Amino acid sequence: MQDYTTQRSVILCVTSQDIKQQNIIKSLGTWVQLDDQILLFCPEEKSNGIIEKIKKNELTLSNYSTLSQGCELYLVVQEGRSFQQEYPDINIILDKGRFLIAEVNSDRVQEIREKHTISYLMKTLEKDSVIFKRHINHVSRTTPVPEIQSFVDRLNQSRFESYLTRLVSYPTRLSTSKYYKLAVTWASEQLDEMGYVTRVEDFTMGSEISQNVIADKQGGDTERHLIIITAHLDSINHKDGPGASAPGADDNGSGSAGLLEIAYVLKDLPIQHDLRFILFGGEEQGLFGSKQYVDKLSDFDKSRIRVVINMDMIGSMNTPTPTVLLEGAPISKLVMDALGDAAKVYTNLYVQTSLTPYASDHVSFIEAGIPALLTIEGADGANHNEHTPNDTIDLISYELALEILRMNIAFVISQLKIYS
Repeated sequence: MQDYTTQRSVILCVTSQDIKQQNIIKSLGTWVQLDDQILLFCPEEKSNGIIEKIKKNELTLSNYSTLSQGCELYLVVQEGRSFQQEYPDINIILDKGRFLIAEVNSDRVQEIREKHTISYLMKTLEKDSVIFKRHINHVSRTTPVPEIQSFVDRLNQSRFESYLTRLVSYPTRLSTSKYYKLAVTWASEQLDEMGYVTRVEDFTMGSEISQNVIADKQGGDTERHLIIITAHLDSINHKDGPGASAPGADDNGSGSAGLLEIAYVLKDLPIQHDLRFILFGGEEQGLFGSKQYVDKLSDFDKSRIRVVINMDMIGSMNTPTPTVLLEGAPISKLVMDALGDAAKVYTNLYVQTSLTPYASDHVSFIEAGIPALLTIEGADGANHNEHTPNDTIDLISYELALEILRMNIAFVISQLKIYS
């Protein structure tokens, strides 16, 4: 926002969940939106007039601040509270967990950007933009399709919990550790026993080697699309170092166990299109497993991929009601809408959406022009336990995890097309 925040120094935060009211707010000046909160920017001399208009329209002014001299506004996308932990002195204008609007002194911008961290991303704040918002359902029908509902109902908490219990039993799942290799062997055996064609593929991390687990189920049509479900299998402890305890129950035992649970439910489903499950390694160190997997795909293979659904951190209840964030890019918009519709029909999830992809394996596919989407627990930034020894199974919300799995499996079945 360097083009105008140095001239327009007042920042007004207005809150509304009503779309008509939000449009009124946006008509008052330059803005950015984060769910139900909209930041308005204006010159100080015009702020009183805009505040009067806000009051006249019975809108809620939740915050008022003045941009500090020599500062500019940036969008920060972070894992956990990583940015705030590293820069506790930087003023946060608006905190929405994964997404922050930060007031950064121009002298520090280059210093922050040169760190090349994978824990947070700082980018220029674009005016008149929606950072993330509540999903608007596109379906008028609320009656489930019986055939889809029957598979949604087969998701089993006890089985999901057993998968997760095994994953957190390893002291760590650091991608280059012996324990990660044990987790790879166990997970590939589970998928193989379900009847999938399973393989383990090596990839490099500097001078070391790690593995991805890939499992396929072939569809029956002659010309087949490919639907991919992913999660990262590795865990990490940023707090105490690479050799320390990293149970990774939520990040990302929950997504990995969820992948295995969906695979179990779909193992005998007669489908028209191809289905692939991938457990990636190296995600925590910089998406190594998914980047190298995508780099090796032929143009033909890329063209066959209809959608990639990535599950990363689906088990921590950080909000009063079960909430999921669907995060993708413009290329993912149709998928995002369809997943949101599935959430309405088959779950009680509160759905938020964002077109700012960051820091999980869906990004590797999006950068290759493939429609991919992250499904992640709402307000994941409020989860202070990820990447620490405190990310333990006793903190998992099975209610939330199962709801996200119901949404995902309902959508995936609609894409695979079932043979009757």
